[in-house]
Amino acid sequence: MSIKISSFMGRLGWAARKYFPNLASNAYLKLQFLTRGTDQDKYVDFFLKQDPLPMPQVVNIETINRCNSTCAFCTANVHAEKRPFMKISDELYRSIIDQLADWGYKGHLTLYGNNEPLLDTRIVELHKYAREKLPESFIFMSTNGLILNLEKLRAVQPYIDQLIINNYSNEMKMHDNIQELYDYVKAHPQEFEDIEIIVQMRYQQEVLTNRAGSSPNKQATEKVIKETCLLPFTDLWITPNGKVGICCCDNLEVTDMGDLNTTPLKEIWEGKKLQACRTAIAKGRQNYPFCKHCDFIDAGFRTQMIRRIMAGDIEGANRAGGEEKNDRNNRS
Repeated sequence: MSIKISSFMGRLGWAARKYFPNLASNAYLKLQFLTRGTDQDKYVDFFLKQDPLPMPQVVNIETINRCNSTCAFCTANVHAEKRPFMKISDELYRSIIDQLADWGYKGHLTLYGNNEPLLDTRIVELHKYAREKLPESFIFMSTNGLILNLEKLRAVQPYIDQLIINNYSNEMKMHDNIQELYDYVKAHPQEFEDIEIIVQMRYQQEVLTNRAGSSPNKQATEKVIKETCLLPFTDLWITPNGKVGICCCDNLEVTDMGDLNTTPLKEIWEGKKLQACRTAIAKGRQNYPFCKHCDFIDAGFRTQMIRRIMAGDIEGANRAGGEEKNDRNNRS
């Protein structure tokens, strides 16, 4: 496929995020809520009327709950992480993938949450198992690229459709190892024709969303967010201990929708806890305490997916994304 560089609004956007961080964040979010709110409302209504419920469109499995970066907006950065160290067990991981295969899952899969996936030394083998069991799923990997090199890229390449490299920096410049990787891929496109690689230029001190109050550089205010949210309707969020949370904003693992050590995956997705959460949020975030002040909104490929689903294009929804996954709220 290709390797591309992406930066939201180019140098102008970078400057806005660097010199006017709160203004840039609030303006961006206001725009997203304004332009995407109708689609979200329609899909939430569509989802709740289906019997059986639609499958998740994105399954996120955090295999290790650690990161090696210092991004100011993330609770999982090396200075802010509070969770006890945890890696998912091989047995539990295989069970999750096997259950997805038995369910006939063909959607998106990422072995990533609020972490750096390359810190898990098993990451290539974990991707290999997922690809063997879920040959029709769109498997993508997000990394900050700090420990990425050509050898690691070649190792994981056969098992993923897309690699997103979030180049976090205080200047709009690639890290040396990422620049080297970029130059090599550009010079040898035939070697990487089966994978799409995106280098996202990200400002390390950027202000994004408040993540339900967990973001270190943007705490939640008393403002009530009345719009609905897509994530409980599109994403299955799995932490290394096997717990299912409400979404990526629950980095401190406050919510508990089920335990995959004791309850089947499909049963949790269709279960009373998640469904009660969805029913409440469908009428506005103010109806669910965890989400009441959260200003997160998906600005990327989930919107593409729900549009295609409502149009009856399930296969297209399963392949949605590609280079358009480069939304500013990417969580690596």
